[in-house]
Amino acid sequence: MDGPQDRAKAAAAARSVEQCVRLGQRLALGTGTTASEAIRAIAARFPGAPFDCVASSRASEEEARSLGLSVRPLAADDRFDLMIDGADEVSPSLDLTKGGGGALFREKLLAHLSAELVVVVDASKLVRSLGERFPIPVEVVPFARPALVRELSADGYRVSLRPGPEGTPYRTDNGNEILDLLPPGPIADPRGTARAIREHVGVVETGLFCGLARRVFVGHPDGRVDEIVAPPSAPA
Repeated sequence: MDGPQDRAKAAAAARSVEQCVRLGQRLALGTGTTASEAIRAIAARFPGAPFDCVASSRASEEEARSLGLSVRPLAADDRFDLMIDGADEVSPSLDLTKGGGGALFREKLLAHLSAELVVVVDASKLVRSLGERFPIPVEVVPFARPALVRELSADGYRVSLRPGPEGTPYRTDNGNEILDLLPPGPIADPRGTARAIREHVGVVETGLFCGLARRVFVGHPDGRVDEIVAPPSAPA
């Protein structure tokens, strides 16, 4: 890790763990490059600690276990003290675009089951409105994909099927595919946009996370970290 963006992610992850993680917590683990930094930071700060963890992807589960963290399957009555995850975009109200790592459904489920969602990013992820720099990832049932491409294109999105290895479609850990939707402009109403996309039959979940994040740690290449807290008027 030697690039400026990598240093910024590592700084944000380390600060979030220092400020938010406590021994004995039930932790939900995110997915992606910045979430991976957080997993490494937890293992380094609390070597051998008996955390109760559930991961949002097989990749995060394997990494956490390789570092000595205990990870188990999701249980019916699970609730988590904390989830630390990354994001592809963060708006001023702390709404998020997520799903670049392909685990958006599981990440959203674990975020809803967590008392607090803490997000770690580098400064390039801060935007004035969602949709400025990153498409909206949408997890879809493969059978429905052709119809969904047509319907979502008619809604004004430029629709791309996310590629996987060797030219095959990317498959999530749930066996679904991902459509990346480029909106015609910045998203003025993320909640309404997410609701409208989910109304299409065959959509499993969208990568628009609205009202879930309460704190965001923003890292910089020189090691500085800013903390942003959700406005009091923002819904929990």
